[in-house]
Amino acid sequence: MRVLAGALILTLGTIVGASAQDLKPIHAHSIDLGSVRGTAYYTVESDGYRVVATFAADEAAAPIRVVTTLAPDQRMTIVVPRELEQSEAFIDIVRHGDGISIEQPILASN
Repeated sequence: MRVLAGALILTLGTIVGASAQDLKPIHAHSIDLGSVRGTAYYTVESDGYRVVATFAADEAAAPIRVVTTLAPDQRMTIVVPRELEQSEAFIDIVRHGDGISIEQPILASN
């Protein structure tokens, strides 16, 4: 699975900010949460923006799909638990007015 330059970098570190990448309707965006990778896209529906995110741990694992409809100023958070000594990996998919963005924490290495 292709990894985008702005993908979440999972190393030991602390969160120092967030980056956002805007999505376009029906265009899939790659997501890398370390041990879990996937894609997300959205469609414009009469009741809101329908967001579809599909993830799997590897190509042999059964994927999971999360679907939600976002109204303006709503968000969906996807979290991947990790070892106790590591912070969890997560992204937020946020609707700002007429757009959807994926917000990922920026990690700084120790």
